[in-house]
Amino acid sequence: MRVFHSPESPRHDPDRYWRRGTPIPHPEQAARYTILRDAAQRGGHALAEPGDHGLDPIRAVHDPAYVAFLAEAWNRRGEMPGIGDEILSGVFARPHMHRRPAGLLGLAGLYMADTSTPIRAGTWPAIYGAAQCAIAAADAALAEGHAYALCRPPGHHAYADSAGGFCFLNNSAIAAARMLAATGGPVAILDIDVHHGNGTQGIFYARPDVLTVSVHADPSDYFPFFAGYVDEAGTGEGLGFNRNIPLPPGSGDAPWLEAVEAGLATIAAHRPRGLVVALGLDASADDPIGALRVSRAGFAGAAERIARVGLPTALVQEGGYLCAALPENLTAFLAAFDAAR
Repeated sequence: MRVFHSPESPRHDPDRYWRRGTPIPHPEQAARYTILRDAAQRGGHALAEPGDHGLDPIRAVHDPAYVAFLAEAWNRRGEMPGIGDEILSGVFARPHMHRRPAGLLGLAGLYMADTSTPIRAGTWPAIYGAAQCAIAAADAALAEGHAYALCRPPGHHAYADSAGGFCFLNNSAIAAARMLAATGGPVAILDIDVHHGNGTQGIFYARPDVLTVSVHADPSDYFPFFAGYVDEAGTGEGLGFNRNIPLPPGSGDAPWLEAVEAGLATIAAHRPRGLVVALGLDASADDPIGALRVSRAGFAGAAERIARVGLPTALVQEGGYLCAALPENLTAFLAAFDAAR
Protein backbone atom coordinates (compact mmCIF):
# COMPACT_ATOMS: atom_id res chain seq x y z
CA MET A 1 0.00 0.00 0.00
CA ARG A 2 1.20 3.50 -0.74
CA VAL A 3 1.59 5.65 2.36
CA PHE A 4 1.62 9.40 1.95
CA HIS A 5 3.29 11.40 4.70
CA SER A 6 4.60 14.92 5.17
CA PRO A 7 7.91 15.69 6.91
CA GLU A 8 6.32 19.01 7.91
CA SER A 9 3.95 17.18 10.23
CA PRO A 10 6.00 17.44 13.46
CA ARG A 11 6.23 21.23 13.13
CA HIS A 12 2.88 21.51 14.88
CA ASP A 13 4.15 20.72 18.35
CA PRO A 14 1.71 21.55 21.16
CA ASP A 15 3.05 20.54 24.55
CA ARG A 16 0.27 21.49 26.95
CA TYR A 17 -3.50 21.44 27.08
CA TRP A 18 -6.10 22.69 29.52
CA ARG A 19 -8.39 19.85 30.60
CA ARG A 20 -11.04 20.56 33.21
CA GLY A 21 -9.13 23.61 34.36
CA THR A 22 -5.80 21.79 34.73
CA PRO A 23 -2.80 22.02 32.37
CA ILE A 24 -1.68 18.57 31.21
CA PRO A 25 0.66 17.28 28.47
CA HIS A 26 -1.05 17.63 25.12
CA PRO A 27 -2.28 14.22 23.83
CA GLU A 28 -1.82 15.13 20.15
CA GLN A 29 1.96 15.26 20.20
CA ALA A 30 4.33 15.55 17.25
CA ALA A 31 5.76 12.11 18.08
CA ARG A 32 2.57 10.54 16.72
CA TYR A 33 3.83 11.22 13.21
CA THR A 34 7.14 9.45 13.68
CA ILE A 35 5.56 6.48 15.43
CA LEU A 36 2.96 5.96 12.70
CA ARG A 37 5.40 6.57 9.85
CA ASP A 38 7.90 4.08 11.25
CA ALA A 39 5.16 1.50 11.82
CA ALA A 40 4.04 1.81 8.20
CA GLN A 41 7.62 1.47 7.01
CA ARG A 42 8.22 -1.62 9.15
CA GLY A 43 5.07 -3.07 7.66
CA GLY A 44 6.67 -2.98 4.23
CA HIS A 45 4.50 -0.21 2.79
CA ALA A 46 5.81 2.23 0.20
CA LEU A 47 6.32 5.67 1.74
CA ALA A 48 5.90 8.73 -0.47
CA GLU A 49 5.58 12.46 -0.03
CA PRO A 50 2.38 13.91 -1.48
CA GLY A 51 3.57 16.77 -3.67
CA ASP A 52 1.82 20.13 -3.62
CA HIS A 53 -1.73 20.22 -4.98
CA GLY A 54 -2.32 23.79 -3.87
CA LEU A 55 -5.12 25.44 -1.93
CA ASP A 56 -8.02 24.80 -4.30
CA PRO A 57 -8.80 21.27 -2.97
CA ILE A 58 -8.75 22.70 0.58
CA ARG A 59 -11.02 25.59 -0.36
CA ALA A 60 -13.42 23.08 -1.93
CA VAL A 61 -14.25 22.11 1.67
CA HIS A 62 -13.24 25.07 3.83
CA ASP A 63 -14.32 28.71 3.88
CA PRO A 64 -11.58 30.75 2.14
CA ALA A 65 -11.52 33.35 4.92
CA TYR A 66 -10.97 30.60 7.48
CA VAL A 67 -8.14 29.11 5.41
CA ALA A 68 -6.56 32.55 5.17
CA PHE A 69 -6.80 32.95 8.94
CA LEU A 70 -4.97 29.66 9.51
CA ALA A 71 -2.29 30.52 6.96
CA GLU A 72 -1.69 34.07 8.21
CA ALA A 73 -2.34 33.97 11.96
CA TRP A 74 1.20 33.24 13.12
CA ASN A 75 2.65 36.05 11.00
CA ARG A 76 0.06 38.40 12.54
CA ARG A 77 0.87 37.44 16.12
CA GLY A 78 2.32 40.87 16.80
CA GLU A 79 -1.27 42.15 16.93
CA MET A 80 -1.71 40.27 20.24
CA PRO A 81 0.34 42.01 22.95
CA GLY A 82 2.04 39.57 25.29
CA ILE A 83 1.77 36.64 22.86
CA GLY A 84 3.87 33.62 23.81
CA ASP A 85 4.60 30.50 21.79
CA GLU A 86 1.02 29.91 20.63
CA ILE A 87 -2.13 31.72 19.56
CA LEU A 88 -5.26 30.95 21.53
CA SER A 89 -8.31 32.89 22.58
CA GLY A 90 -10.27 32.74 25.81
CA VAL A 91 -13.31 34.32 24.15
CA PHE A 92 -15.27 32.11 21.78
CA ALA A 93 -18.15 32.88 19.42
CA ARG A 94 -21.49 31.30 20.24
CA PRO A 95 -24.49 30.82 17.91
CA HIS A 96 -25.95 34.12 19.14
CA MET A 97 -22.63 35.93 18.52
CA HIS A 98 -21.64 35.60 14.91
CA ARG A 99 -20.19 38.86 13.63
CA ARG A 100 -16.71 38.66 12.12
CA PRO A 101 -14.32 40.93 14.05
CA ALA A 102 -11.20 42.51 12.56
CA GLY A 103 -8.60 41.84 15.27
CA LEU A 104 -6.61 38.63 15.59
CA LEU A 105 -7.78 37.80 19.12
CA GLY A 106 -11.42 38.03 18.05
CA LEU A 107 -10.77 36.04 14.89
CA ALA A 108 -9.17 33.30 16.99
CA GLY A 109 -12.34 33.14 19.06
CA LEU A 110 -14.47 33.07 15.92
CA TYR A 111 -12.54 30.33 14.13
CA MET A 112 -11.37 28.16 17.06
CA ALA A 113 -13.84 26.15 19.12
CA ASP A 114 -11.67 25.32 22.14
CA THR A 115 -8.23 25.55 23.69
CA SER A 116 -7.02 22.17 22.41
CA THR A 117 -6.08 23.50 18.99
CA PRO A 118 -3.43 26.22 19.31
CA ILE A 119 -1.72 27.86 16.38
CA ARG A 120 2.06 27.70 16.77
CA ALA A 121 5.04 28.63 14.61
CA GLY A 122 4.87 25.42 12.53
CA THR A 123 1.13 24.81 12.57
CA TRP A 124 0.30 26.00 9.06
CA PRO A 125 2.99 23.96 7.23
CA ALA A 126 2.01 20.89 9.27
CA ILE A 127 -1.71 21.11 8.57
CA TYR A 128 -1.14 22.08 4.93
CA GLY A 129 1.12 19.05 4.50
CA ALA A 130 -1.47 16.77 6.12
CA ALA A 131 -4.14 18.02 3.72
CA GLN A 132 -1.82 17.35 0.77
CA CYS A 133 -1.42 13.77 2.01
CA ALA A 134 -5.21 13.34 1.99
CA ILE A 135 -5.45 14.72 -1.54
CA ALA A 136 -2.67 12.45 -2.80
CA ALA A 137 -4.22 9.39 -1.14
CA ALA A 138 -7.59 10.14 -2.75
CA ASP A 139 -5.95 10.33 -6.18
CA ALA A 140 -3.95 7.15 -5.58
CA ALA A 141 -7.00 5.27 -4.32
CA LEU A 142 -8.87 6.04 -7.53
CA ALA A 143 -5.88 5.04 -9.64
CA GLU A 144 -4.60 2.05 -7.65
CA GLY A 145 -7.49 0.87 -5.47
CA HIS A 146 -6.37 2.08 -2.06
CA ALA A 147 -3.85 4.25 -0.22
CA TYR A 148 -3.14 5.54 3.28
CA ALA A 149 -2.71 9.19 4.22
CA LEU A 150 -0.69 9.66 7.41
CA CYS A 151 -2.40 12.92 8.31
CA ARG A 152 -1.13 14.56 11.45
CA PRO A 153 -2.62 16.68 12.96
CA PRO A 154 -5.96 14.92 12.50
CA GLY A 155 -8.95 16.62 10.92
CA HIS A 156 -12.45 15.22 11.47
CA HIS A 157 -13.49 17.71 14.18
CA ALA A 158 -12.78 20.68 11.88
CA TYR A 159 -15.84 22.29 10.33
CA ALA A 160 -15.78 24.33 7.14
CA ASP A 161 -14.90 27.42 9.18
CA SER A 162 -13.82 26.18 12.61
CA ALA A 163 -10.90 24.40 14.27
CA GLY A 164 -11.37 22.25 17.37
CA GLY A 165 -10.62 18.92 18.99
CA PHE A 166 -6.96 18.96 17.82
CA CYS A 167 -8.16 19.50 14.20
CA PHE A 168 -7.66 22.43 11.79
CA LEU A 169 -8.29 21.20 8.23
CA ASN A 170 -10.70 18.32 7.71
CA ASN A 171 -8.48 15.88 5.85
CA SER A 172 -11.17 13.20 5.44
CA ALA A 173 -13.61 15.74 3.98
CA ILE A 174 -10.90 17.09 1.67
CA ALA A 175 -10.19 13.55 0.41
CA ALA A 176 -13.90 12.92 -0.14
CA ALA A 177 -14.31 16.18 -2.07
CA ARG A 178 -11.32 15.24 -4.21
CA MET A 179 -12.89 11.87 -5.03
CA LEU A 180 -16.22 13.54 -5.71
CA ALA A 181 -14.67 15.97 -8.19
CA ALA A 182 -12.90 13.14 -10.01
CA THR A 183 -15.80 10.67 -10.18
CA GLY A 184 -18.94 12.79 -10.11
CA GLY A 185 -20.00 10.89 -7.00
CA PRO A 186 -21.56 9.80 -4.88
CA VAL A 187 -18.79 9.26 -2.32
CA ALA A 188 -18.98 7.81 1.19
CA ILE A 189 -17.05 8.45 4.39
CA LEU A 190 -16.84 5.83 7.15
CA ASP A 191 -15.47 7.30 10.38
CA ILE A 192 -14.29 4.72 12.93
CA ASP A 193 -12.52 7.10 15.30
CA VAL A 194 -13.69 6.75 18.93
CA HIS A 195 -14.96 10.34 18.73
CA HIS A 196 -17.82 11.34 16.48
CA GLY A 197 -16.70 13.08 13.29
CA ASN A 198 -18.72 16.18 14.00
CA GLY A 199 -16.85 18.45 11.61
CA THR A 200 -17.23 16.00 8.74
CA GLN A 201 -20.93 15.63 9.49
CA GLY A 202 -21.33 19.40 9.57
CA ILE A 203 -19.60 19.92 6.23
CA PHE A 204 -21.80 17.47 4.34
CA TYR A 205 -24.99 17.51 6.43
CA ALA A 206 -27.17 19.19 3.80
CA ARG A 207 -25.67 17.38 0.81
CA PRO A 208 -26.75 14.17 -0.97
CA ASP A 209 -23.47 13.58 -2.83
CA VAL A 210 -21.37 12.54 0.20
CA LEU A 211 -22.76 9.95 2.59
CA THR A 212 -21.27 10.22 6.08
CA VAL A 213 -21.33 7.31 8.56
CA SER A 214 -19.70 7.50 11.99
CA VAL A 215 -19.14 4.67 14.51
CA HIS A 216 -18.10 6.18 17.85
CA ALA A 217 -18.53 6.25 21.61
CA ASP A 218 -21.81 7.70 22.90
CA PRO A 219 -21.32 11.50 22.96
CA SER A 220 -23.83 12.17 25.73
CA ASP A 221 -20.91 12.31 28.20
CA TYR A 222 -17.92 12.21 25.84
CA PHE A 223 -16.36 14.53 23.27
CA PRO A 224 -17.71 16.12 21.09
CA PHE A 225 -20.83 16.14 23.32
CA PHE A 226 -23.03 18.27 21.03
CA ALA A 227 -23.25 16.02 17.96
CA GLY A 228 -23.14 12.34 17.05
CA TYR A 229 -26.62 11.17 18.01
CA VAL A 230 -28.74 8.56 16.23
CA ASP A 231 -31.44 11.00 15.13
CA GLU A 232 -29.03 13.19 13.17
CA ALA A 233 -29.80 12.02 9.64
CA GLY A 234 -29.05 15.10 7.53
CA THR A 235 -31.17 18.04 6.48
CA GLY A 236 -32.74 19.32 3.26
CA GLU A 237 -31.32 17.49 0.26
CA GLY A 238 -28.95 15.72 2.63
CA LEU A 239 -31.69 14.03 4.64
CA GLY A 240 -30.90 10.33 4.81
CA PHE A 241 -27.23 10.84 3.91
CA ASN A 242 -25.85 10.92 7.45
CA ARG A 243 -25.82 8.01 9.88
CA ASN A 244 -24.46 7.90 13.41
CA ILE A 245 -23.89 4.64 15.29
CA PRO A 246 -22.94 5.51 18.89
CA LEU A 247 -21.80 2.73 21.20
CA PRO A 248 -21.86 2.51 25.01
CA PRO A 249 -18.56 3.29 26.72
CA GLY A 250 -16.47 0.16 27.18
CA SER A 251 -17.80 -1.61 24.09
CA GLY A 252 -15.33 -4.16 22.72
CA ASP A 253 -14.67 -5.95 19.46
CA ALA A 254 -18.02 -7.67 18.93
CA PRO A 255 -20.36 -4.65 19.15
CA TRP A 256 -17.84 -2.41 17.44
CA LEU A 257 -17.44 -4.74 14.47
CA GLU A 258 -21.22 -5.16 14.28
CA ALA A 259 -21.51 -1.37 14.07
CA VAL A 260 -18.83 -1.22 11.37
CA GLU A 261 -20.73 -3.88 9.40
CA ALA A 262 -23.98 -1.91 9.78
CA GLY A 263 -22.23 1.21 8.54
CA LEU A 264 -20.80 -0.65 5.56
CA ALA A 265 -24.26 -2.00 4.71
CA THR A 266 -25.58 1.57 4.61
CA ILE A 267 -22.68 2.57 2.39
CA ALA A 268 -23.22 -0.36 0.01
CA ALA A 269 -26.88 0.58 -0.37
CA HIS A 270 -25.87 4.03 -1.62
CA ARG A 271 -23.49 2.54 -4.23
CA PRO A 272 -20.72 5.14 -3.94
CA ARG A 273 -17.87 5.45 -6.41
CA GLY A 274 -15.27 5.98 -3.73
CA LEU A 275 -14.79 5.54 0.00
CA VAL A 276 -12.85 7.52 2.58
CA VAL A 277 -12.14 5.83 5.91
CA ALA A 278 -11.50 8.25 8.76
CA LEU A 279 -9.08 5.89 10.46
CA GLY A 280 -9.02 6.72 14.13
CA LEU A 281 -7.10 4.19 16.20
CA ASP A 282 -8.29 5.64 19.51
CA ALA A 283 -11.09 3.08 19.84
CA SER A 284 -8.27 0.90 21.18
CA ALA A 285 -8.59 -0.56 24.67
CA ASP A 286 -5.13 0.89 25.37
CA ASP A 287 -5.67 4.43 24.11
CA PRO A 288 -5.06 7.03 26.84
CA ILE A 289 -8.14 9.11 25.95
CA GLY A 290 -10.35 6.43 24.40
CA ALA A 291 -13.68 5.11 25.66
CA LEU A 292 -14.01 1.79 23.82
CA ARG A 293 -12.19 -1.55 24.19
CA VAL A 294 -11.21 -2.57 20.66
CA SER A 295 -8.26 -4.97 20.32
CA ARG A 296 -5.61 -5.33 17.67
CA ALA A 297 -7.63 -8.21 16.23
CA GLY A 298 -10.66 -5.93 16.16
CA PHE A 299 -8.85 -3.39 14.00
CA ALA A 300 -7.70 -6.14 11.66
CA GLY A 301 -11.29 -7.40 11.46
CA ALA A 302 -12.55 -3.94 10.54
CA ALA A 303 -9.89 -3.61 7.85
CA GLU A 304 -10.89 -6.94 6.31
CA ARG A 305 -14.56 -5.97 6.23
CA ILE A 306 -13.86 -2.56 4.70
CA ALA A 307 -11.47 -3.97 2.09
CA ARG A 308 -13.99 -6.60 0.99
CA VAL A 309 -16.41 -3.84 -0.06
CA GLY A 310 -14.09 -3.41 -3.01
CA LEU A 311 -14.35 0.35 -3.44
CA PRO A 312 -11.47 2.71 -4.22
CA THR A 313 -10.53 3.54 -0.63
CA ALA A 314 -8.50 6.34 0.89
CA LEU A 315 -7.53 5.59 4.48
CA VAL A 316 -7.05 8.91 6.29
CA GLN A 317 -5.41 8.96 9.71
CA GLU A 318 -7.45 10.59 12.45
CA GLY A 319 -6.96 9.94 16.19
CA GLY A 320 -4.97 7.35 18.07
CA TYR A 321 -2.73 8.60 20.85
CA LEU A 322 0.56 7.72 22.46
CA CYS A 323 0.60 4.17 23.82
CA ALA A 324 2.44 0.96 22.98
CA ALA A 325 -0.56 -0.33 21.03
CA LEU A 326 -0.71 2.60 18.60
CA PRO A 327 1.86 1.36 16.04
CA GLU A 328 0.71 -2.23 16.46
CA ASN A 329 -2.88 -1.32 15.65
CA LEU A 330 -1.86 0.59 12.53
CA THR A 331 0.34 -2.29 11.38
CA ALA A 332 -2.49 -4.77 11.92
CA PHE A 333 -5.03 -2.62 10.07
CA LEU A 334 -2.88 -1.94 7.01
CA ALA A 335 -1.72 -5.56 6.74
CA ALA A 336 -5.25 -6.92 7.01
CA PHE A 337 -6.54 -4.44 4.45
CA ASP A 338 -3.83 -5.37 1.95
CA ALA A 339 -4.40 -9.07 2.51
CA ALA A 340 -8.15 -8.77 1.97
CA ARG A 341 -7.71 -6.81 -1.27
